[in-house]
Amino acid sequence: MSNKIVSDKNWWKESIIYQIYPWSFKDSNGDGIGDLQGIISKLDYIKSLGIDMVWLNPIYKSPNDDNGYDISDFYDIMKEMGTMEDVDTLIKGLHDRKIRLMLDIIVNHTSDEHPWFTEAKQSRDSRYYNYYHWWPAEKGKPPHRYSHFDPKGDAWTYNKATDSYYLHYFSEKMPDLNWENPDVRKAIYDVMRFWFEKGVDGFRMDAICYISKDTSWPEVGNIVKEKFNADWAGYYAHGPHLHEYLQEMHRETLDRPDVVTLAEASGITKDEALQFVKEDRKELHMLYHFEGVQLGFAKEGYKRLEPGGLNLVKFKQLYTDWDKVFEKDGWGTIYLSNHDQPRMVSRWGNDEEQYREVSAKLLITFLLTMRATPIFYYGDELGMTNIRFEKIEDYKDIETINMYKYVKSQGGDTARFLKDAQITGRDNGRTPFQWDESPNAGFTTGKPWLKINDNYKLINAAHQEKDERSILRYFRQLVLLRKHKPVLTYGAYELLDPDHPQVYTYTRTLDEEKLLIVLNFSKEEVLYKLPFVLDIGTEPLVNNMLSFRLENNEVTLSLYQALIFGPLPADLPPLQDEAAAFSEELPAGKIKEENSSLESNELAI
Repeated sequence: MSNKIVSDKNWWKESIIYQIYPWSFKDSNGDGIGDLQGIISKLDYIKSLGIDMVWLNPIYKSPNDDNGYDISDFYDIMKEMGTMEDVDTLIKGLHDRKIRLMLDIIVNHTSDEHPWFTEAKQSRDSRYYNYYHWWPAEKGKPPHRYSHFDPKGDAWTYNKATDSYYLHYFSEKMPDLNWENPDVRKAIYDVMRFWFEKGVDGFRMDAICYISKDTSWPEVGNIVKEKFNADWAGYYAHGPHLHEYLQEMHRETLDRPDVVTLAEASGITKDEALQFVKEDRKELHMLYHFEGVQLGFAKEGYKRLEPGGLNLVKFKQLYTDWDKVFEKDGWGTIYLSNHDQPRMVSRWGNDEEQYREVSAKLLITFLLTMRATPIFYYGDELGMTNIRFEKIEDYKDIETINMYKYVKSQGGDTARFLKDAQITGRDNGRTPFQWDESPNAGFTTGKPWLKINDNYKLINAAHQEKDERSILRYFRQLVLLRKHKPVLTYGAYELLDPDHPQVYTYTRTLDEEKLLIVLNFSKEEVLYKLPFVLDIGTEPLVNNMLSFRLENNEVTLSLYQALIFGPLPADLPPLQDEAAAFSEELPAGKIKEENSSLESNELAI
């Protein structure tokens, strides 16, 4: 494998993205909802993280059926968020700190309260009727399409005034736009240009793979079942004109070096990813896939996890396969949590208090040492955890609420559904940011729109600012390391010991420099034979714990320990006996007794 596999450098490849869910970051006016002025008040904190770009979830005018993903005016701001002047202040404040801004934009659908739709639903003669997809009632029942958010799972809703059904892949309050209409495309491109001219640096493009539809409306139930494994997202992501529209979008709005796009690539496979981001196709810049965060889902239930915990062998292979996709062209991203996912440490680490800090540091190490643009979600830098609501009444998320109704209507096990949602429900990742120990975690002086996790007195930014070994401090130092080591951005990735059930080991190599990353993803202590011969007395460049012991090229890995060794010579040969680089489990507690406690964690940079 070449030591240098990426020749085209770019600012967005080198960026670290920090996603802010504005509802939950900081409330400035006491209404219990986070807002733009709240974010503005925390710009110095955001800068202190060392990140390069903020991805901000929707702030446009909206009735908030889905917390802003239902836009009623692309040119105005949600009243709960603030004003357009606040947007200008935010953009300037970020740019003054050399941080770019990426806005979420939703162009597959609008709110049913958008003026286009309020006019469209009045008459088939409306100029806006064909801005949306309709099925005339005189043709009978429309062909089945599944709605992700509808309690009945039906993506068609009847409208009496037009005697026709409109299409909505999500909530019935979020009708799908008709991209087959060139007037719709032109209107969307005008919106994008408006925000670029205002100073926004990029867009995260929600449900972008859904925009093209087969308007002959064939019956596709068997196709979805057989070709897409009963996954409607797979069918929706393969509209006949999708790439034609994306290329047109690029010509009209994106053909400039100072902007970037991030595609939400639901339903897209590894084999198709380069079609979206390969440079010579002139479509989009980066995408993020769902294969990683969906790993471990059971076939039954809704977002139910398989028993037995993380299958690390599958996890390693999945991320290695995705690295290969972008090995020679295009560019990928990597994330473990966002507004549609539970908290990173609860899903992929271990949020029990004795393991939370060290496993959160391990996950941070993983994200910042892979060959892709890392995306962190607000609170990842603190190790914020799932809230685990017990009652459906505690949820605000439309997906969870409507799926609960669907399960109930089908006579399903609602108690089991709620238990599953405690691990994978979206509101777990939307609880307010935990700033300090004051009431409501310093998020608001009013009643928070969503309950705050009771552990905020233990997990908060103020406490971690003072603790030299906190997750927050570790995060900042790992960010700094990535920025000072181009090998961590552009270096070749190579997986070692792919079948090891507990340890994820890989190298990053660029020119004459090699780094070795060793991650123990288990809560067991492991004796691990390193795949390279290291000099006696070698110390790791990074260690998320104080403990370290290397004897006869075997390292004793404590539970959730993360180590980075280097710089090593790029041509350092691996051990001949690769089978010897397997592990044996040590008696529980040996490291803890002989070295240091789990509370004594620090970075050895």
